[in-house]
Amino acid sequence: MNRSIWAWVRLLGGVGILAVLLWRLGTGAFLDGLRVIDAATLGTAFAIGVTTTVFSAWRWCLVARGLGLRLSLRGAIADYYKALFINAALPGGVLGDVDRAVRHGREEGDVGRSVRAVVLERTAGQIVLVSVGIAVLLTVPSPVLTHLREHGRVVATAAAATAGIAVVLIVAVGRLRSGASRWARAARTAVTEIRAGLLSRRNWPGIVLASTVVLAGHLATFVVAARAAGSETSVLRLAPLLLLALLSMALPVNVGGWGPREGVTAWAFGAAGLSAAQGLTVAVVYGLFAFVAALPGLAVIAARAIAKARARRAAVAAPARPGPVILEILPARPVVRPVRELVGSGA
Repeated sequence: MNRSIWAWVRLLGGVGILAVLLWRLGTGAFLDGLRVIDAATLGTAFAIGVTTTVFSAWRWCLVARGLGLRLSLRGAIADYYKALFINAALPGGVLGDVDRAVRHGREEGDVGRSVRAVVLERTAGQIVLVSVGIAVLLTVPSPVLTHLREHGRVVATAAAATAGIAVVLIVAVGRLRSGASRWARAARTAVTEIRAGLLSRRNWPGIVLASTVVLAGHLATFVVAARAAGSETSVLRLAPLLLLALLSMALPVNVGGWGPREGVTAWAFGAAGLSAAQGLTVAVVYGLFAFVAALPGLAVIAARAIAKARARRAAVAAPARPGPVILEILPARPVVRPVRELVGSGA
């Protein structure tokens, strides 16, 4: 029951954000997002999407192999495209990741470890995004930096509280690992898998490289969307605004990825002295680019459905082969005749 309520909260939250944007900015910004797209920008965004998907799939391979799971790059790319399409087409934005985790886990015979591999893979990308985002937002002039300077004491207090909570959690996990309870075993498993999947010498350089390329690809797609929407603002000025939009996409309140991204981008552009309507248009164009870039996932779904249907038809049409004839040789038994029969025969 709680899961269904949370699912409705996420869905209605995304719908509510979009409804407020429509009420405040009208439908023009949304319609402009459809008008400004042409073949050249769409092709550029699609090519960037191919790059980010391949590097995301490679990152998944590194993490999964670090946890002892087999995963080919070709299979990972297909599953990642399928996940991207499901995330873009269905509410929530995570159902595709759940699907690829469960599918891979069933193939490997360990769904739990496969799910943890996907969680670690997505976490690695978020860590790089948050690290770069904080560094840019604290150094490059933006509305966020302005607010941070105006409320320096509050920000410092919040940062100190966050650091304190992090230290407490680290100490608690360290002590918990020495126990024998179920939580202790889970903590030991988590620490071991983080070291093997993310922090091992063989994995972490590739994971950092892949996450950096993926982040650069998302930012490049946003820049293409901004240029298509008519924005001539420099990339340096756009960078903090676009990173803020990317950070907002991690919020679990959306409809197929739509909602927080549009709201934050509209606010950021307006607060930066640009047009809030243009910011909304940029976010809409980015969303359309992301959906088109995920369309190969639909081809993956269709191809697998066709292959599965053909396999079923072949299994039904195949004639049943007769099994081998097994002759069982029984040991000879003496024939015992009834007494009356023996007497009548003169024996």
